[in-house]
Amino acid sequence: MEKLVIDGGRPLQGTARIEGAKNAALPILAASLLADGVVAIDNVPDLLDIHVMLDILRSLGLEATLTGKTAVVDATNVRTTEIPETLMSRMRSSIFLMGPLLARFGEVTISQPGGCAIGERKIDLHLNGLKALGANIIETDTRVVCQAKRLKGADIVLDYPSVGATENLMMAAVTAEGITTISNAAREPEIADLQLFLNRMGAKIIGAGTDTITIEGVERLSPCEHRVISDRIVAGTLMVAAAATRGNVTLEGVVPSHLTSVIHALRRAGIQIAIDDDIMNVIGVGRPRAVERIVTSPYPSFPTDLQAQMMVLLSLADGLSVMKETVFEGRFKHVNELSVMGADIRVDMNSAFIRGVPRLYGATVEATDLRAGAALVIAGLAANGRTVVEQIHHIDRGYESIETTFRRLGGRIERMSSLATNRIASSM
Repeated sequence: MEKLVIDGGRPLQGTARIEGAKNAALPILAASLLADGVVAIDNVPDLLDIHVMLDILRSLGLEATLTGKTAVVDATNVRTTEIPETLMSRMRSSIFLMGPLLARFGEVTISQPGGCAIGERKIDLHLNGLKALGANIIETDTRVVCQAKRLKGADIVLDYPSVGATENLMMAAVTAEGITTISNAAREPEIADLQLFLNRMGAKIIGAGTDTITIEGVERLSPCEHRVISDRIVAGTLMVAAAATRGNVTLEGVVPSHLTSVIHALRRAGIQIAIDDDIMNVIGVGRPRAVERIVTSPYPSFPTDLQAQMMVLLSLADGLSVMKETVFEGRFKHVNELSVMGADIRVDMNSAFIRGVPRLYGATVEATDLRAGAALVIAGLAANGRTVVEQIHHIDRGYESIETTFRRLGGRIERMSSLATNRIASSM
């Protein structure tokens, strides 16, 4: 088992280019199933979740490779529409495959999806939407079977603006007969990127990025080439890391409009941010200020995927801050780990009350999920002394060699085996 060993207390300095967005690449890879032929997708991050998705596609009979930053998928010879349980359980995003498989082949069988342990993730929104499009669904405790000779357009109103459900229903509806309208749709930039990809394949979709998406069904889709947008969550993570270490970091390849709520929150904390087209400079000058209240909510509000990272900065701020989590009920597991490092945080229901401390201290902590892991890395970079972050396979799901990124910015961070870290500890 690998761990990250961090010697903190050094301000991050330098320039980093933001990688492609995992949350855009995954549904786009799933959508490649809709075209009979070869699809080329550029700017794909080399992540654990990406490789799991490619493994799933290959298990269905597709040819799928990732060379450098380019994924090439050939969906000419799909031999099955049943996704293996061993792969499905490794990544909840595999639910994306329901829509395209049902749309192209008229059937799909999945097991109940897995993923991070950050709260309940029902798939009812997905299934109810597919039923509205005419799918016949048989669900058991372990499996879901969907069938439809051809889906038919429908007016769908989502009870919650779920990103996954919005994207799944978009993919299902592209070849449905007639017009489909998705109301109360999620508005995330990754959905707009999926719309762009599908339209390049010949789909007729408008409205992504708003709360109403309209899809006019077409007979078939054709292969295309596409470049994935940059990852706003990775960008936000590096922004917070620069602020928490009182550093000076320039980010290239960002889309500032995707980060409006994050920029606003950091500026409220006293962080200096300068923007020039797709370049952003973040400077942490002195101790940050407390932020009276931040509430996570669907885009364009403050993202739940940056809640843990922002909490690290607030734990070092001057005064009392409040972070309210409204998206996932189980997303404060990092609080106990930060407390081990000296943070003063009290949780009451879905709110965390963070009283800033002068400094954090190195400790051995455990990544409980993807974003909590990133937060603990930031805490280690900002802390006095040595921090060891365990269970880093969670981090590898969403950050491409996070230790390399931070080393290039001057962070003292290494990936080591458990045996190596035990030797280091025994010699200290």
